[in-house]
Amino acid sequence: MTDALNLAMRKFVAPEFVFGQGAAELAGQYAGNLGAAKIFVVTDGTIRRQPWYENILDSIIRIGLPFEEFVHVTPNPRVAEVMAGATAYDASGADCIVAIGGGSVLDCAKGIGIVSANKRPITDFEGVDMIPVPGPPLICIPTTSGSSADVSQFAIINDETRKVKIAIVSKMLVPDVSLIDPALTVTMDLDLTVYTGLDALTHAFEAYVSKACSPVTDVHALEAVRRITGYLSLARSNPTDLHARGEVMLGSLFAGLAFSNAILGNVHAMAHSLGGFLDLPHGLCNALLLDYVVEYNFEAAPQRYLDLAAAMGEKIEPNLSLDMQKKQVVDVIRRLKRNLGVDDSLGDIGVHPGDIPELAAKALQDACLLTNPRETGLNDLIAIFNAAMENHE
Repeated sequence: MTDALNLAMRKFVAPEFVFGQGAAELAGQYAGNLGAAKIFVVTDGTIRRQPWYENILDSIIRIGLPFEEFVHVTPNPRVAEVMAGATAYDASGADCIVAIGGGSVLDCAKGIGIVSANKRPITDFEGVDMIPVPGPPLICIPTTSGSSADVSQFAIINDETRKVKIAIVSKMLVPDVSLIDPALTVTMDLDLTVYTGLDALTHAFEAYVSKACSPVTDVHALEAVRRITGYLSLARSNPTDLHARGEVMLGSLFAGLAFSNAILGNVHAMAHSLGGFLDLPHGLCNALLLDYVVEYNFEAAPQRYLDLAAAMGEKIEPNLSLDMQKKQVVDVIRRLKRNLGVDDSLGDIGVHPGDIPELAAKALQDACLLTNPRETGLNDLIAIFNAAMENHE
């Protein structure tokens, strides 16, 4: 990396976290440490059927704490689910939340906590630093290796009325502790493994080129890229390989620490719009847009993108023109996507040309645009969406 040292003032927020096999079964111990009298467990029906789920509940039972479960969370959590969860939390008499699941469950749990604490609709908190009162103690147990909601100051909620995912960004959303157990990810299906892994890769990419990056976030972002690109294909081809699963989950952790503090960029702004519009998996939306945003952004941060390509294992000759360097960076992303079976265009997943102005207008309102390395207007977003409409060979 040849950039001059960035001495701009930056803060770094992160929860306490425990990483390793068996970490999830510390839930009861940590709830006790936080002084909990009753636990509100937030999860979903799929997680509740996993063989390891009861072991987590047993850790709560062993220390004598009562608990109540809320399982009404769907992929891309809706405003109504958050509000129903907050009502159930208030009625339960609980004073601590344990969230067990992927990004949807964790984001819903964050929303439940802040709605309960502030007695206001979840949509009131859209944007940056809009939460006046913190939620109750929150313990997160991630079961996917991609969202990093367990260590971030983000929550993404699907506003079905507006057909858009809203981004809520505040250190009030940083959990008290994250218990990160790679063994829980072995039960993910192949599509979820790929989509969440590419979500984490996008977090690292966007954090590294963000206007708010720092030397601390840079270290985490580059290490995330190395581990995810080095092990995601293996985790997909051999789902029970706990070492590969652990490497990808560690990469996701590093990416989460990076983007939670450096924030994100155009990929996420556009993916929030796209995912809310068609109710699509967030990781898939990021994957379909990443290379096109890199093409657009490259001129604003060429050396940074070359660093990312190097972390992916790509050797780029320094005497090439910027256009050729850009092509190589974009090509290495596209090769990884193809190897992972992600070769759809936006047209393939149901986007029509007439949808693009609306998608771009909603992306333009997203807070993630603020830290994108290149200034972006409505026409720029329309052009990027249009470029992603057809497969690029």
